[in-house]
Amino acid sequence: MSQSGGAGCCDGLTPRQEFEGRDVTDESAGEMSELCSVRTVWSVDGARVGAVPDPAILLSTTSVYPDSTASAFDFAAEVGFDGVELMVGVDQVSLDEEAISELSDRYRVPVRSLHAPTLLITQRAWGSDPWGKLRRSAEAARRLGADIVVVHPPFRWQRDYGEGFAQGIRELNRTSGVTFAVENMYPWRTPAGSFTAYLPDWDPTNLDYDHLTLDLSHASTAQLRSLDLVELWGDRLTHVHLTDGKGSFKDDHLLPGEGDQDAWAVVRELGRRGFEGHIVLEASTRRARTGGERAELLRSALENTRENLRLGAGKAVRRD
Repeated sequence: MSQSGGAGCCDGLTPRQEFEGRDVTDESAGEMSELCSVRTVWSVDGARVGAVPDPAILLSTTSVYPDSTASAFDFAAEVGFDGVELMVGVDQVSLDEEAISELSDRYRVPVRSLHAPTLLITQRAWGSDPWGKLRRSAEAARRLGADIVVVHPPFRWQRDYGEGFAQGIRELNRTSGVTFAVENMYPWRTPAGSFTAYLPDWDPTNLDYDHLTLDLSHASTAQLRSLDLVELWGDRLTHVHLTDGKGSFKDDHLLPGEGDQDAWAVVRELGRRGFEGHIVLEASTRRARTGGERAELLRSALENTRENLRLGAGKAVRRD
């Protein structure tokens, strides 16, 4: 039987509680009552009984590629992520809401955000009508318990879709019951030069969107600084794809800290600002030769994320 873990209430969180990634026994819970900004966690019998502090740190189901969507739930549970972001369209399981719900229940890992099938490789997932895809994404998010839908801007050949995109996203945010957060992209670069592949633009900074997703690898490919975007976007920053890049045209999606984006400084800045959105590890672990190696890569990234959030939040406290 589930209970809602409301922010500001630490009562009844038995048999275990979790604060800032640490398990807290019943006896010590009272000593940490000031840390009651919390989200749902699972009890030993599978019931949702309590909560963990914001922001949630999630695992993108793409981070275990070439392993399957199903294996992402397994890794998220093993390593200790707060949930997953479901990339729709990368395999058949990702298209099946019932199968995803069963995986979430089996591994006790919630789906907290959903990436709409708006990539080149997912153009046929959930039909070919782009607005139909987004409406279906909102429905799936609500059914799965997710509150964020990540969406890429339209491709330049989707002219009708692109012309009404900003207004349409605002309408979905008003009516759908979930938040659509538009992701920063990048100009497509080739040895012959670069060209704009997205409408109205690949950079959402000066566009009329209320909610934005920051992808650090995309910022690197665009030869921008993610720290600058955090500052420029302010309260519009709703969701983060934590990754890294080296400025190549390939969109590297390196593990955070391996590229040029000062990824851990970005996380500390999020902590300092009291960021309450989701931070999603969306990075390649293809170099892992075994499942154990992949788990260690993911565990290291998760631990560093939690530690740098704490460091950033500590700076905010000292400044006050």
